[in-house]
Amino acid sequence: MSISLHFTGIADVYKFFNLDQPLKHPLVAVIDFSDVDEQVAEDTRISGDYYCLLFKRYDGNNVKYGRKVVDFNNGSLMCIAPNQVLEMETDIGAYTEKEGWGVFFHPDLIRNTSLQQKMKDYSFFSYEVSEALHMSEKEKQIFYDCVQKLDGELRENIDGHSQAIIVSNIELLLNYCSRFYGRQFITRKSVNSSVVVQVEKILSDYFGKGKLQEQGLPTVKSLAYQVNLSPGYLSDLLKRETGKNAQDHIHYFLIEEAKTILISTDKPVGEIAYLLGFEYPQYFNKLFKQKTGKTPLEFRNMN
Repeated sequence: MSISLHFTGIADVYKFFNLDQPLKHPLVAVIDFSDVDEQVAEDTRISGDYYCLLFKRYDGNNVKYGRKVVDFNNGSLMCIAPNQVLEMETDIGAYTEKEGWGVFFHPDLIRNTSLQQKMKDYSFFSYEVSEALHMSEKEKQIFYDCVQKLDGELRENIDGHSQAIIVSNIELLLNYCSRFYGRQFITRKSVNSSVVVQVEKILSDYFGKGKLQEQGLPTVKSLAYQVNLSPGYLSDLLKRETGKNAQDHIHYFLIEEAKTILISTDKPVGEIAYLLGFEYPQYFNKLFKQKTGKTPLEFRNMN
């Protein structure tokens, strides 16, 4: 029977890990997994109201996050947003060879800070665990040093500088995530290239075989599902490889289809917009001009 646990605050994290020491800060925690006693039953679903950076290595343990199961034998970093769900598929309390760390911070910690405005740029929080960051030994050490500095600051008495220093350390960790994910996209270029080919074929078939009229406009979510990636990871991968994100690729094929209809038929623009899945012609006109520099009628008249 599946068990669901939802943590509303950092105090719940301490309780979950059976930590007896006083909570150092009400909105942020650093956990050393080699020092805690986890007892989680099989098929437990865990979520929380906080962000989490989670680096762990277990012998023989599987965790599911999204659609895929991933082992932690080699160690990898997951970045988890509030209310995302981790599903433990085995009894992790049965494994004694474990190491790693976790940084947990509540959104209230960064509210009204510059970091809050930047969180939307850290798209890796929308990735699945199968798209976790696999780090080199050097990268692991860089992260560990940052975590140690954050933990050291949490051990200091809170003063007028604490908030800024804590938030700055967290932002540094997230910036390193961005850098190392950029490296990972490059080192997996051959795999990424095959994904680009898959995306191009899926969209070509979709628009070339009449699926647009049957199923409406494809979405980034549906496209990502077909290549077994999360929407965020797919968009970042495509942006890295081609300069265009997933939505841009969909729009490219849509505009190419629109050009074909405009040139080969005399259908009114409003009807074409409807055929292409637009409820309002003005939205089609705006997108077409944005992508081509011309309105649909201007394009038709030129050709």
